Amino acid sequence: MKYIITGATGHLGSQILKEVMKLVPNSDISVGVHTVSKAKSLTDAGIEVLPIDYQNEDMMINALTDKDVFVYVPSKSHDSFSRVTELENVIAAAEKAKVGHILAMGFIADQENNPFDLSAFYGYLPRRLAESDLKYTIIKNALYADPLVPYLPELIERQNVIYPVGKEAWSFISLEDSAKAFAKVATSVELRQNGKIYTLTQDKNYTMPELAAVLTEVSGHKIGYQPVTLQQFSDLYNQGGEGHMLSSMYDAGGKGLLNVVTDDYQQIMGHPATDLKEFLTLKLN
Repeated sequence: MKYIITGATGHLGSQILKEVMKLVPNSDISVGVHTVSKAKSLTDAGIEVLPIDYQNEDMMINALTDKDVFVYVPSKSHDSFSRVTELENVIAAAEKAKVGHILAMGFIADQENNPFDLSAFYGYLPRRLAESDLKYTIIKNALYADPLVPYLPELIERQNVIYPVGKEAWSFISLEDSAKAFAKVATSVELRQNGKIYTLTQDKNYTMPELAAVLTEVSGHKIGYQPVTLQQFSDLYNQGGEGHMLSSMYDAGGKGLLNVVTDDYQQIMGHPATDLKEFLTLKLN
């Protein structure tokens, strides 16, 4: 089997690659990267490094030809139009290259009434793959728990969680657990079912007071819950123009659209995902 992973130098893609390398020989793995020179360590490890540009069909076809499993991690962008355009290019190239199976990353904020800036893309992804000629599996992630670690000092200083989601709950998954599940599905015929959609979450969700209590316990500092408005949050965290995208996600959370909990991770891995308290304790010690 020949595997190709895109986004292999990014946060999730690099961890998926690390986990796939534990399960199959390096000689069976290729990665698609924008800048080949930045992946010299992968070449040295015996992994085929291929240039990839989602806007260049010929380059995409070349990278995807003779690949049995294509792990597609979308590029980082702040609007659905850009990602849908990218997806159309990816599907067209994958069909022409006759890729055996595409394993695509989704997200739980994909409902028809979800105000998240990227919800249209995540809702479009399964529908578009379903009407394509490709065999596909989708793994939807809950919110990543990882950003809570570098954010914790600010929350300690504020003495409050400030996410504007009211009384609603959030579901989390760690990047590491997500990557392990991606690798297991990618390399397991019985899990890599055509049309299957998995949703990765921990085994419970958290209201903001519950999240604040966990953060208080793991940090040793009293943290409460005092939400700001959506506009205030957007203004506070607009670095790189991401403010509206972030606030739109919390708008979705406040509507109860980010609270799903499943046992899909346990079905894939045979054990529950790392819970939030354990994850944060491990990262902070």
